[in-house]
Amino acid sequence: MPTAADRTPGPGSPEPGCPRARRVSVERSGPVLVEGPVEILLEDGTLARSDRFVVAVCTCRRSRTYPWCDTSHRPRERATPPPQERSPR
Repeated sequence: MPTAADRTPGPGSPEPGCPRARRVSVERSGPVLVEGPVEILLEDGTLARSDRFVVAVCTCRRSRTYPWCDTSHRPRERATPPPQERSPR
């Protein structure tokens, strides 16, 4: 249940003692970027924490480091083109 300290201040100057609002950026086909530090409560009840100044939170669930994004959502491109098929002579 949110407490008075968890409320986001309305327009104008924030009330003394209120925490600064966190900025969240939603990327169209990528992660959600959250200003840190961040704590994420996972489905199984474990708590993931990061003290970084910006955290990329995975939304596609392909990440090997879930809940943190490891760019697994990006399309994969080959470094070299595939070899051309050779036709029999």
